[in-house]
Amino acid sequence: MAVSSSHSIRTCFQIKPESQSFGLEKRVFGLPVLQHEVVCVGKKLRAKVGTKVEAVQVGLEGPETLTDLKGLGRALGLDVVSEMELREKGFLGLRKTKLVCTIGPACDSLEDLEKLVLGGMNVARFNMCHNTREWHRDVIRKIKKLNEEKGYSVSIMIDTEGSQIHVVDHGEPTSLKVQEDSIWQFTPEKFEGSLPFTVQAKYEGFSEGIKVGDELLIDGGMARFKVIERIGSDLRCQCIDSGLFLPCAKFSFWRDGKLVERNQELPTLSTKDWSDIEFGISEGVDFIAMSFVNDAESVRHLKDYLTIKSLKSIRVLAKIESLEALQKLEEIIEASDGVMIARVDLGVEIPLEQIPTVQEEITQMCRQLNKPVIVASQLLESMAEYPTPTRAEVADVSEAVRQYADALMLAGESAIGLFVQKALSVLQMTSSRMETWSRVENRQDLLQLRQLGVSLPDRIAEQICNSAVRMANNLAVDAIFVYTKHGHMASLLSRNRPNPPIFAFTNDESTKMALNLQWGVTPLLVHLSDDMESNISSTINLIKSKGLVKDGDTVLVVSDVTPTRSTPMAVQSIQVKTIA
Repeated sequence: MAVSSSHSIRTCFQIKPESQSFGLEKRVFGLPVLQHEVVCVGKKLRAKVGTKVEAVQVGLEGPETLTDLKGLGRALGLDVVSEMELREKGFLGLRKTKLVCTIGPACDSLEDLEKLVLGGMNVARFNMCHNTREWHRDVIRKIKKLNEEKGYSVSIMIDTEGSQIHVVDHGEPTSLKVQEDSIWQFTPEKFEGSLPFTVQAKYEGFSEGIKVGDELLIDGGMARFKVIERIGSDLRCQCIDSGLFLPCAKFSFWRDGKLVERNQELPTLSTKDWSDIEFGISEGVDFIAMSFVNDAESVRHLKDYLTIKSLKSIRVLAKIESLEALQKLEEIIEASDGVMIARVDLGVEIPLEQIPTVQEEITQMCRQLNKPVIVASQLLESMAEYPTPTRAEVADVSEAVRQYADALMLAGESAIGLFVQKALSVLQMTSSRMETWSRVENRQDLLQLRQLGVSLPDRIAEQICNSAVRMANNLAVDAIFVYTKHGHMASLLSRNRPNPPIFAFTNDESTKMALNLQWGVTPLLVHLSDDMESNISSTINLIKSKGLVKDGDTVLVVSDVTPTRSTPMAVQSIQVKTIA
């Protein structure tokens, strides 16, 4: 097998020998830079850029033949579900929007979990508000077992409970229907199980400053109560809007149409949250979502803690669910590894009619700052009870896909819903259809991306990825291949929302699992050597040997190789290869 033609543009960085005494400030991958040049065979263009860039040459390399390697027989690290989808739909048919499912009693068996995986679940989310530590451990290990034994690749996320000031629980394992005019007692007293018409508040001071006549909203309006009597720390409340009352529900108090401000002095992470984080570290989770993040410092604190305590890289997602978080949005996004838009809790603190525009603003800012964003909460809320969604819900899902959100999330629909598989199927079909429409409409260029890189190497990597996507779209290549250690180049490509799918080859397990949340990226775990041409050759050969590419297919290859003492040139390149 050979690649019939190959064209490339390469960017090279050379390591300064230790024996040289002159100083250089710029460094690439932690190593000093001697010079930077774009190398190709052809016409020569000489220019000086900065203090250490001595020459730029632009042209095209001639055809080359890839040789088969001894490593051809090693396994291709492509997960089974992506391989099945690729065989069935082809490159452009691959779904790019990632799907997150909250795991609960409705889907915690091995059989049901596998159905979710086959239905398109990329990330399994565990809400630490619910269920026992033993239950979480058991289900997490079931997912890991499926990954190991069946060849799946589902990442695991835990979601911290956050400050208990916001939580009440009726004690039942599933949701309750609250009838209008029914009288309920809200109390901070602790009790096991459930008591009729009694709700346990998780925070002792939950009723401080609350007056008779104030309104109590459950989960942003799923049910509404009016305070009719104070009895010590307890509140007797009458239901004035019937609805659904979920276990461990979030609540808020309102007075004269305005939110009653709560005590904001509590830490972002409670004692229980830190215990849950230790549990997540021990179970090897891939993401930790922080609830009620109000500043960047709390995110940085957790990331620093994980760097010290965890042997693997765990990504930290900030949940945006308060007005204070919106006021510090950019610094929170910059500090985090990604964002979850928790629309229910956010809808408690800002007017409902502002939610759509705020969602789009957060989504666009995350893309600008190259951080994945999850749109969550009530996407298909009716499917918790009914087998088909409302048309408004389908429109809501479509709008999130149109905004190029990285991921969509099911919450109660999958955790306690009656139609878990159908809800996931609706997300899968709707996102795939909307992606096709967006590609036809060529919407990905509507957002003008800001420059992120500060150092010369970072700016070069960014421009290479921007240019690579423009080339891929203009040439209508079948796929983009990127070779990456930490996933940065893959994320920069994803940020541009290319038409072809991105296949990210990495030799780091944590990077592979993190990329499961990145729009349009299919991560593959492979062995990567210092010889990039060898890596490209072997992976293309492997993919062709499995029948996933055919003669005539074109792939655009982006590589980023860290320099070593034996190979002192760090090569960043764009190559277009035609399979033959």
